[in-house]
Order: sequence, then C-alpha cells, then structure tokens
Amino acid sequence: MLKIDKLTKAFGANKAVDSVSLDFDRPMMIGIIGASGAGKSTLLRMLNRLENATSGSITFDGRDVTALHGADKRRWQRDCAMIFQQFNLVPRMDVVSNVLHGTLNRRSTLATMFNLYPSEDIHRAIDILDRLGIAGHAAKRAEALSGGQQQRVAIARAIMQDPQIVLADEPIASLDPMNAQIVMDDLRRIHDEDGRMVIANLHTLDTARRYCDRVVGMRAGRVVFDGTPEQLTTGVARDIYGADASFSEAATSTSIDALNAATSTPVPVA
Repeated sequence: MLKIDKLTKAFGANKAVDSVSLDFDRPMMIGIIGASGAGKSTLLRMLNRLENATSGSITFDGRDVTALHGADKRRWQRDCAMIFQQFNLVPRMDVVSNVLHGTLNRRSTLATMFNLYPSEDIHRAIDILDRLGIAGHAAKRAEALSGGQQQRVAIARAIMQDPQIVLADEPIASLDPMNAQIVMDDLRRIHDEDGRMVIANLHTLDTARRYCDRVVGMRAGRVVFDGTPEQLTTGVARDIYGADASFSEAATSTSIDALNAATSTPVPVA
C-alpha cells in the first residue's frame, strides 16, 4: 500500500533522512519515535511532499508520489493530510471556517476568495466537529479555544479532506496529559472507524505502545527499529535514543498515572 524505498533528504553534507526503507501493506496506526533531530518531521514532510526527496522513492498503491507535480501533487496532499504540532489554524477565524479550509484544494479560486462553501460541506464540517466533541465551539474564533480543542479542530480540518493517510507531526507535544490522551484517542478512532492509515511522530514510549500497531524508531536519520509495541523494550528504547542505563521512561511519559507516580516518589536526601 505504502512503500518507502531508500528515501534520503540531504541539506548540504547533512543527511536529515538517510536511506530509509519502510513497507506498510495495509492501513494501520504507526508511531515514529526518536530524539529531536532524528529525522522524523523531515520524513513526514517528504511523505506529504512539503519537502522534495534528494533520492529514493515513495509509492502509494502503485503511484510514484515523489514524481508528482502541479495538480497531481496537490491531489496527493489532499489524500495525505497533515496535522502539525502548532495547529496551523487561522486564529481570528471561526472554528467551522477553519475546518472548511480542508476543502480549499478542490474549490475554485473565486469561491475561495469570497469564502463561499456549499451547504453540504458546512453540514459535514459540523458533523466532524460533533464527532470530535467540539461542535459546540463551531462559531467561536479558533484563538478562543484551549490547545487541546485547537488540535481537535486541526484534526477535523484534516478529516474534511477525506484523506487516505493522516500524518500527525508531534500532535501532542504541546499539550497537557489529559488533552494528549483525548487527541490520541481521536486519532486512534479515525484509524479504527474510518480505516485510514495514521502515521504519528511521537516523543513518548508509553503513547507509542498504547496506541500504535507498529513502531518505527529513528536515530540520526536512519531507521534503527521497526516492530510491534511489545518489542519496544526499555533496552531497545535506549538504543533508539542513544541513552545509557540511567534512561527513565517515566521522564518522557504522557500518562497521568505515570506522572503522578514520578512526582510523588520521595527524593533521597544526600
């Protein structure tokens, strides 16, 4: 279904992504983990064609994504929706209009200029917001919402595109644990209920284990782990992050229980 073959992105002498090969034969929820600078975001940006590959290829259902240009490239970006860490909403615009922006790449220039939307698109946008539990905020400005609510608006905008693949670049990095759980629950439901492939860049091991069917670990631009959540042991995680025996998963956890346990542990007095 999705095949990545020796994909490389070089910035001068530095290879942000270095000969990555991955093969996904069916829609699943995939977590990509690794330290900052491992190449996770660059990989997703190449999948969405926001970045061009230096070499290698991306193939989806037999179509060479890396060779697409113009209208074909824009159609691919509709089929492969992107959710960003910083939401990328229009702050002063109401929520439902932000969601309707998911239809921009299939509307005429005139309709876009005058902000004209068919009634069926408006109803669909509200239905998606309702599915994500935020339809009551449809008329509010996006800037009036909390971070977790804004990220759900961004998810709704992505689903409005009716994509086959949803890419989420650090979707919970700026959220508190409760909102992080809500957003990850939503992404998992989108996979389970819609049958869409979801690929999410994640920093936290507990999140990858809990929500993903498959986990890919990256280090210095290369894939150093590709397996099931059960195979993601603490020892494997140390290798992915280049950490020593002092590495603690609790320090990177988004679990409310884990955070409570970590903060309630007595600190020994020297």
